[in-house]
Amino acid sequence: MNVENTDHPDLLGSGLATFAVIAASVGFGLVPYFARTLTAEGMAPHAIAFFRYAFAAIVLLPFVWLARAQWMALIWGLVAGIGMGVGWVGYVRAVEIVPVSTAGILYMTYPVFTLLIAWLVFGDSPGRRAILAALMIVAAAALATSPDAITPDQVPALILSLAAPLGFGFGINVLVHKLAVLKPVVRIACVSLGSVLGLLPLMATTPVAALFPVTVSGWWLVAGIAFGSALVPQLLYTVAAPVIGTARTAIAGSFELPTMFLVGWFAFAEPVGTAQWAACAIVILAIALTPRKSIRSVAANIAVETKRCS
Repeated sequence: MNVENTDHPDLLGSGLATFAVIAASVGFGLVPYFARTLTAEGMAPHAIAFFRYAFAAIVLLPFVWLARAQWMALIWGLVAGIGMGVGWVGYVRAVEIVPVSTAGILYMTYPVFTLLIAWLVFGDSPGRRAILAALMIVAAAALATSPDAITPDQVPALILSLAAPLGFGFGINVLVHKLAVLKPVVRIACVSLGSVLGLLPLMATTPVAALFPVTVSGWWLVAGIAFGSALVPQLLYTVAAPVIGTARTAIAGSFELPTMFLVGWFAFAEPVGTAQWAACAIVILAIALTPRKSIRSVAANIAVETKRCS
């Protein structure tokens, strides 16, 4: 099998792929605006998470059926989607009650979870530069935090929000190590479907009044979170992540942090000071520091996974 002639984006340059992940992360970073506004209208956090993934799952479902022969990769995608969808509920809950920057700080620990899972589960040992870059991201998040903004009653929600970076870190690893044999639309479809399936039990036990927006503007926000912070960014992410590997994907994805600061500043009048801008500079430096994953190693992973699924 000639891997270089497959439909996979393994010939995409690392620079362009890194830029695509950064662009996707800007879309992901807009989530707090949609989430906080919709929860203010009375929607449950898991309902917001459900609608975020539901559109892609429904529209792209036929692609999952067409790729059923690669069932092992599809199962990995479903499991990753369940973890990401359920974990994301904790993040939405945190955004509802604490400043966007505070919730974002804990969420930005996901590069560390990504590297740990890559090492412990997939045997992908991080290099020194990758470890240093992940620690820089954590340092940037710590620098940007404001302990005075946290009250004791907010601590449980912040702890629960750690499920989001854990689920996202696992999802990045599955995307890079297990889903490269799938076309990008199939990757999005199976992960989104997994998220929807994972959230269905919560949806079934929630009063109808908390499941849907109550205003026309609320439905526009639902459309915005489904397209602008889910479908389009996910497409960019799924195309680019296998090219540059777990380490650079995790670090480049940390561009969400400055995006969150800007959302909190412009949308919710949350102050952004010198410490926050210094954290942004550290994030950008960490992106530049992180090594890319070679195209050859990506192609090798595709070949191995194709043999396993055939």
